[in-house]
Amino acid sequence: MLPRNLLLSASAAAALTLGACSDSSAAEAVTLSGSGASFPAPLYQTWFAEYGKSHPNRVNYTSKGSSGGKKDVIEGIVDFGASDSAMKDEEIAKVDRGIQLLPMTAGGVVLIYNLDNVRDLKLSRDSLAGIYLGEITKWNDDRIKADNAGVALPDVAIQPVYRADGSGTTFCFSNHLAAASQKWQSGPGAGESLNWPVGTGGKKNDGVAALVKQTPGAIGYVELSFAKTAGMPMASLQNKAGKFVAPSIANFQAALAGATLPANMRTFLPDPDGEQSYPIVTYTWILAYKSYPKAKLDAFKDAMRWCLTTGQGMSEKLGYVPLPEAVTSKVIAALDQLQAK
Repeated sequence: MLPRNLLLSASAAAALTLGACSDSSAAEAVTLSGSGASFPAPLYQTWFAEYGKSHPNRVNYTSKGSSGGKKDVIEGIVDFGASDSAMKDEEIAKVDRGIQLLPMTAGGVVLIYNLDNVRDLKLSRDSLAGIYLGEITKWNDDRIKADNAGVALPDVAIQPVYRADGSGTTFCFSNHLAAASQKWQSGPGAGESLNWPVGTGGKKNDGVAALVKQTPGAIGYVELSFAKTAGMPMASLQNKAGKFVAPSIANFQAALAGATLPANMRTFLPDPDGEQSYPIVTYTWILAYKSYPKAKLDAFKDAMRWCLTTGQGMSEKLGYVPLPEAVTSKVIAALDQLQAK
């Protein structure tokens, strides 16, 4: 049996050893920072919180709009960005480390509105463009009434709401309007920021939702989860096949069914085919650097792989489209190509 003083020394040494192991584990934990699109923010923040419960690394995400995410990646002040409009080749060329686009989920842009006692509104392609062009100014306009037989549309002024910040949601919405309306294409066109003919601007998806909720007669475009959180009714929209389609995960999936991801992972669906297809859908992308310091590379790959596998099971509940294995396998293959620097 060891003398008491030796036992104490052994205990102290063991404590020091455990402490050193603990310090070493803490030192190995990596914190990643990302910023960008508000469209997928509810899903990303849920993913990263859940991931952190079972992994030592942490992922922080700041919702500031797609333009903000691109800017932060180009300036190199975050570990990754996020955008609903991907990145253009000329934007990627500004990044010495290169950029790999990683589609992570998909969703629909929905039109929420604030009208008493109207819960089942239908908007044709021409009516939707006409509202945001300022050509249709009252809810009881004959063009809207024609598609809403039996609905008591009020003699109330339409108050369009749009995104005031640079936004991938705006890109998706305006890209559809440009495809569906010649007047829109030759007028405001498509982009992350536009010169809007009419309306009031709100910042991020939640800002638009808040403005619509507090403004009688308002209409605005947001991602599905923000509409659900705000408790606002959503319009059924006329698709390319001429059918009025309600926003739903199944109808978003129908729209994506005809999309093929090219090698650069960048594809848009401004006006999808199919009778069941909801007309305004988009992938949303993580903007990853092509090289990272080794510790951050391992942490980033691990977190993104978790989101593309386990995390997909959380998507539908939050209003996003779970990506099929045929898509996630391509994205994981692209993720695996990232290098240590």
